[in-house]
Amino acid sequence: MGIVIFVSRASIDISLGQLRRYTPAVVEPADFDRFWRATLTAAAASPVLVDVRPEPTDLRLLDVWDVTFAGFAGEPVRAWYTRPAGVATPLPAVVEYPGYGRGRGLPGERLTWPVAGYAHLLVDNRGQAGLYSRGDTPDPHDAPGGPSPATRGILSPDDYHYRRLITDAVRAIDAVRVLPGVDPARVAAVGNSQGGGLALAAAGLADGLAALLVTAPFLCDIQRAIEVTEASPYGEIARYLAVHREAEEPVRRTLSYVDGVTFARRATAPAHFGIGLRDEVCPPSTGFAAYNQYAAASGSAAPLREMHTYPFNGHEGGEAVHVRRQLRWLDAVMRSAGTAAGRRTHRMSDAGR
Repeated sequence: MGIVIFVSRASIDISLGQLRRYTPAVVEPADFDRFWRATLTAAAASPVLVDVRPEPTDLRLLDVWDVTFAGFAGEPVRAWYTRPAGVATPLPAVVEYPGYGRGRGLPGERLTWPVAGYAHLLVDNRGQAGLYSRGDTPDPHDAPGGPSPATRGILSPDDYHYRRLITDAVRAIDAVRVLPGVDPARVAAVGNSQGGGLALAAAGLADGLAALLVTAPFLCDIQRAIEVTEASPYGEIARYLAVHREAEEPVRRTLSYVDGVTFARRATAPAHFGIGLRDEVCPPSTGFAAYNQYAAASGSAAPLREMHTYPFNGHEGGEAVHVRRQLRWLDAVMRSAGTAAGRRTHRMSDAGR
């Protein structure tokens, strides 16, 4: 496995050369691993699949199911499960996390992955729907903090909204692996913006992911991000602190438990990144912070990883150009994973003779 970096020159952030070397010392809480292990263990006490029912649509080439799985604290989380119609063999799966303020929407709104031949689980964002798209999962928790998702329960890592959302993201990986028609050894986590941050967290917490695809990731190098951009969602945290000046220390402590850089250090799956160098929502340096430290703490050989940058694009990144690169990259990775799994099965079969 090697490392490939595709980069260009323009940036509103630090220089390109600095981006390529940017490895900030993002603080890890001493109990970070224990915190997340306890959180996920509690969630795993509930059977992961709650309900799976066919969803009637007018999409003749696709089959769609309305899925409910048990997320944080066993609470129900909704998702759409979509796969090519008439395909009987188990397929590699893509678990996709929507961006900030989005829900799972209506079935058929996001079809790239199932049309490309993957089983696709589109996960609802609890308590976030309504700003850009519909959703069906409430967040039935109330704790001190601000009114927006980025500040909800922000005074304590136990109460923070992203503790619940990240737990849901990991449980979605567990859920897709037991859905019919999925090859559980070939599962990818995919997301843009907040979805990218959730995919990174899942890659750092879930075992055995085959691939990670992240664009313009939110929740990375958060301590720097809230200081260098006024754009939401980071700006919502800054504006909360502008009013609640005495809350800076507990807020920064809470954010240290959900930083994508810390999750990236623990990840091991092959990874594909994309960043617009004029991104004012998720500054390029914050995404590079995660990319440059990816797998650093895993104790294993460096996985295949790629970074694609778009010098004249902001938070929209490379759009269709980048999606084409993602599709070609993921196809190669999944083919390789399928071949490796086939070799392992063959060896086990030989051993049993």
